[in-house]
Order: sequence, then structure tokens, then C-alpha cells
Amino acid sequence: MASPPLTPSRRLRFTPAISIAAAALLLCATRLQGQASAPAQPTRTPVLVELFTSEGCSDCPPADELLYELDQSQFVPGAEAIVLSEHITYFNHEGWRDPFSSDAMTDRQKEYAMQFSLNDVYTPQMVVDGKVQFVGNDSAKLKQALAREAATPKLDLQIADAHRAAGGAIAFSVRAPVAAKSTLFAAVALDQASTKVTHGENAGHTLRHVAVVRALKSFGSNAADGRPLQISGADLEAAEKSSTPLRLIVFLVNRKNGNVVAAAEQTLTEQILPQ
Repeated sequence: MASPPLTPSRRLRFTPAISIAAAALLLCATRLQGQASAPAQPTRTPVLVELFTSEGCSDCPPADELLYELDQSQFVPGAEAIVLSEHITYFNHEGWRDPFSSDAMTDRQKEYAMQFSLNDVYTPQMVVDGKVQFVGNDSAKLKQALAREAATPKLDLQIADAHRAAGGAIAFSVRAPVAAKSTLFAAVALDQASTKVTHGENAGHTLRHVAVVRALKSFGSNAADGRPLQISGADLEAAEKSSTPLRLIVFLVNRKNGNVVAAAEQTLTEQILPQ
């Protein structure tokens, strides 16, 4: 089929080289102007989300998945969710011993029960910024709490010099504005973990977790001044042998009301440093 004749609007036109150069410069300037006027990415406010859970609890897997989804997709605008999966021990007698459970996490949850005037502890339980608690698989309440805390100003908390040291220790330093009424906490957590459960309420299921706490330590009120800090202990031996990266999560807690006033995290992927 023959091509249609060129109409005036379709005929080829030859443009002088100087005109082409001017057009190119104009196009470049327009692009640069567009880049300069592009809106900046909105900043996110760090919000600490703690999940008290157990592999021996049949109600916990949906909460574990919700925490995993939150960590991966950060689905609440304005909030940078810093998550902690804290496995308690009181379900270990129900046919399955949670390999990530620890008395320290059970004790921490009991402290929250006192803070929130609860009659008892339960799983799954989420605590957001130490201010509000609710059933851990309630996504609506999670979104509400995150949105509210994202609008709350936080102190600037910075982690420096974080690395895996020899002897199974995690070495680091933290800097923040003077906060005499706050206590600095640091947690070391497995980036991700999974377990094929063979007994108990979740028998036959493979459960996945995120930011599984292996050690939690309080450094008092004056440790966020850049001094060298360190976390070590038997709990970290399993973490050091794992091929998964580790997360270092630090946060400041107001000693008067238990609220989290600052939080930060860093993933450690480097090898253990020699002595």
C-alpha cells in the first residue's frame, strides 16, 4: 500500500543547526527547573512498635504477620515504624517451647501490665511508643496509634560506630539531646527468623518473625552522650552464629510515664571484627 501524501503538517522541515542547539538548551533548562521544583520526600517520624508474642499461641501468627507487613511496607504515612518482636515464656508449657522466648521479655511485658493497669498479661499484645496497648492483630488500632505518634515530635537519636565486635559483643555509641529524665535502652534482634512448629497449638505451621529480640539492655540516663557502649551475653551467641543480619534498636524512655521519646535502628551486616 502506498504511503499517503505528505500534508503540510506532516512534511519534513529542515531546521538550522543553531535552532536545534537552542531548542536543546531550552529543553535542558526546563528539565533542570522541573527537578529543582520537585517536591521533597516527606520525613517520617520514628515510632517504636513492640509485639509480645509466642509460637505456642494460636492467636499470635496473624499478629506476627501484621508486624512483618508493617516492617516491610511501612504502610502508615509519616511513620517510620521501628519494630520489635518480643517472645514470652508462659506459653512454653502448652506443648511447644518457643526457641526465641526469654524471661526478660516476659518481665518486660509484666512491667507494661503494671504501667497500663492491666489485670494480667496476654498475647498477642502490641505496645506503641509505650503509650498505648491493644490486641496485636488489630490492624485498625495499629494504624490509628501509628498515625497519632507520627504527629508527635521526637528527640533526634543517632547511632554511631555500630559493629559486631570480637567475643560476640555488639559495640556502638548513641547521641541525643540532653534528656536527664529518660533512660536509654538498646536491643539486638535477628533481622528475620522462621520456625517449623511440630507440636502445640501451631503444630504443622511454619511461622515467620521479624526483628526478634535476643538481648535488651538498659544503659541509664546519661549514656546517649557518644560514649562507647556494648551489648554481650549468652543470648547473643545464637544471634552471632546465625547467617541473618542483626538489628540494633535504641530508644529513650521517659522514666516518669514510660513513653518513648526517641528511637533509631541500624542493621549490622558486617563480619565480626578481630581482636
